[in-house]
Amino acid sequence: MDLKRHSSLSTLVAHFFGILAVILMLIWLLHYREGIEYGSDNPFKVLNVHIFLMYCGFLFLVGQAMMTYKTAYASHQVQKMVHGGLHLIGLVLGIVGICAAFRFHDKINLRDMVSLHSWIGLTTFILLGLQWLFGAFTFLAPQSSSGTRTRMMPWHVLGGRALLYMGIVAALTGLMQRATTLGQSRNAESRLINFLGLAILLFGVSVDFSVTIGRYN
Repeated sequence: MDLKRHSSLSTLVAHFFGILAVILMLIWLLHYREGIEYGSDNPFKVLNVHIFLMYCGFLFLVGQAMMTYKTAYASHQVQKMVHGGLHLIGLVLGIVGICAAFRFHDKINLRDMVSLHSWIGLTTFILLGLQWLFGAFTFLAPQSSSGTRTRMMPWHVLGGRALLYMGIVAALTGLMQRATTLGQSRNAESRLINFLGLAILLFGVSVDFSVTIGRYN
C-alpha cells in the first residue's frame, strides 16, 4: 500500500512540474520572446516552435505515455493503446519541432548539427522512434507470443527510462544554449529560464520515480 501511495504521489508531482514547465515556457516564448509561428518570416518565431514542440509536444507527451499505466483507469489493452498512441503523437510533433530547427538554421545561414544539444537531441529522437517500433511489434502485434513480451519487457522499460533522461539532457542543454546566445544574466528572463529548466528536470525525475515504484506494486 505504501508503494502504491508513493507511486500515486510521484505521478501527481510529475503532472505538477510538467504543467508548470508548460506554463513557464509559454510565458517565456510569448511574453519575453517573439512568439510562436512556424511560417513566420521572423526566424526566431520559427525557433520558438522548435523549443515549444520539443518539450510540450514531445517530451511532455513521452512522460505522460510512460505514466499511462498509473493514470489511465482502463483495461490493460486500452492502456497499451494509449501508451503507444501518446508516444506516436509525441513523435509526430517532434518531427515538426525538428523541422522548425532546420528551418531556423536555413533562415539565418547557420550550419546544422554542430552543437552538443543537437547531437543528443536528434540521437534521442531517433532512438525513441526505434523504441516505439520495437514496442509496437513486440507488445501490440497479435502474433507476438507472451513469452517474448515477458522477456523483452525489462529491456523496453529500461530503454524508455534511459531515453527519458536523454530527452531531459537535450532539453536542458538546449535551454543553456539559448540562454547563452541571448546573453541574459541576473534579470527576470534568465531566472525564468532557470526555473523552467528545474521544472523540466523535476518532471523527468518524478516520471521515472512513478514508473519505477509502479513496477513493484
